[in-house]
Amino acid sequence: MVTNVVDVTADPGLATPVPKRSGLRMTADERRAAVLQSALKVFARDGIAGASTEEIAAAAGISQPYLFRLFGTKKELFLETVALGCAAIIRSFRQASEGLEGAEALEAMGRSYPALITNHDLLLIQLQSYAASGDSEIRAFTSGQFASIVHYVADRTGLGPAAMREFFAQGMLCNLVAALELVGVEELWCDLEDNPFVKAMHGPFFARRGAAPPTAD
Repeated sequence: MVTNVVDVTADPGLATPVPKRSGLRMTADERRAAVLQSALKVFARDGIAGASTEEIAAAAGISQPYLFRLFGTKKELFLETVALGCAAIIRSFRQASEGLEGAEALEAMGRSYPALITNHDLLLIQLQSYAASGDSEIRAFTSGQFASIVHYVADRTGLGPAAMREFFAQGMLCNLVAALELVGVEELWCDLEDNPFVKAMHGPFFARRGAAPPTAD
């Protein structure tokens, strides 16, 4: 059973290619990292129910039996990819808020998030973990991962529950905007000029599509 939660001192490279050593076989750790990268893409696309461990193993260049030697079960592999995504969020928040405190640190974290989830695999693995939470083990693990992000942001900024609710509510809206491409829904954006925090959180989606955020007339 996977029981680990996010280690905020770690610096996992979600999108970092696994190093290849010419003429040498991968170590077990390198192979494990390669499998996680492959699994992330498949689980993000298909979820735990639809994902094929055979496809994951083939993409990672290993046999299916060896995949299970590394991770035990399909569920354990899925949970490892969920942890990978959550750790990437904390890493992004830590880097964005370096040298800042309080509300300034929180705003910097918020500005970093939309750009982070333009990595569609990172976005979708979150949504897949929520969708699979009918399974009590997945629900408990995902809850722990999410709580670790909340604890990190609260401890890093020193801000209270009201600020945390607003921040994570905006983050969930970011997820919906990115997943459903809601940048054209004017009712969500007509106040952007009057709300710098919302503009900071959601502006990158417009920049990604090559269009300026709508302004209030």
